[in-house]
Amino acid sequence: MQTSETLQKDLQCATCAGQNVYDPAQQCLVCESCGTTTALDTPDDHKAAEEFAYDPATPEADPRTTDNSIVHHCETCGGDVVFVGRSLSERCAYCDGPVVMRWGDQAFQTMALIPFRIAERDAQRNAQKWIKGRLAAPSNLAAIAAKGRVVGLYVPFWTFDSEEAVDYWATYKVRSGKRTSRRSTSGEMHISFDDMLVPASPHVTPLIRDGILHEFDPSRLRPYRPGYLAGFGAEQHHQTVSEGLDANAGDKDILIRNKIKRHVGKSGTRVTSYMTDSTGIHYRRILLPVWILHYEYAGRAKKVVVCGIEGRTYGERPFSMLKLAGYSALLTLATVLLGLAWGAGGLL
Repeated sequence: MQTSETLQKDLQCATCAGQNVYDPAQQCLVCESCGTTTALDTPDDHKAAEEFAYDPATPEADPRTTDNSIVHHCETCGGDVVFVGRSLSERCAYCDGPVVMRWGDQAFQTMALIPFRIAERDAQRNAQKWIKGRLAAPSNLAAIAAKGRVVGLYVPFWTFDSEEAVDYWATYKVRSGKRTSRRSTSGEMHISFDDMLVPASPHVTPLIRDGILHEFDPSRLRPYRPGYLAGFGAEQHHQTVSEGLDANAGDKDILIRNKIKRHVGKSGTRVTSYMTDSTGIHYRRILLPVWILHYEYAGRAKKVVVCGIEGRTYGERPFSMLKLAGYSALLTLATVLLGLAWGAGGLL
């Protein structure tokens, strides 16, 4: 990454020397002073989807670099966010906690990113629509959330490919009359994983991951250019490839076990154990865009996450105990009336 001074110069408008920011709606840099637009696309954009091979037996040769950037360090969650160009906030993009400025440390170079496509106004609209659609929400929730703070953030992810040669041992149910017993089985199978999306930071919560997981398309990746980050925060990559693979182990285990169950194809299959030989590992270090709406209800911090690619929305919300009680009463009444109607029908 470039130094802060070099970045600042690169983000100056060529027409009036004003400040450029990235506009998701126009997919380019826009000068805040004169409105001049600057394209960021290049003939080499297709190379952003390139993947890099990894051999666990070979020492990792991907060097960390120092960019002399100033980061916003959150005193609440510990997150470090870098702003390209001028800083737009003094609150943490992840948890809305207070931040202090400090020099950044060494980080790995980002290989590619997917630029924001959803503008802030559209993210606000999606978040409000999601909140208004929540069943049993407090009546004042939408009004309170409308006063919340929305921040655009690029979050670090991995993509991993691998080929898995799996040997497994499992049991399944066998019914004989009224008796049920279990039998053992074993087998082998081949599994290919392609573009498994893995958070590259403990600050990327399941809510943030789910907000973007279903909209990842490698054809939308672009080579890393600081201009795409102008006006947004970004967390740098600090994990080694082996650490990223370790972070992926839990999700990978679930997927392998589910595929083994389908391979056995028997009722009540339980996977006793398995061994896998991973080969053909490839990876990317990428940044993906999210909007996060921070609001507070009854003294508790909540957030709504909007994917910056297509706008898929997930969130946290409170419930109205009074409305829940009312819905429960209506459901009980409907059940009783249905039972009476069923009984009356049987008597005719």
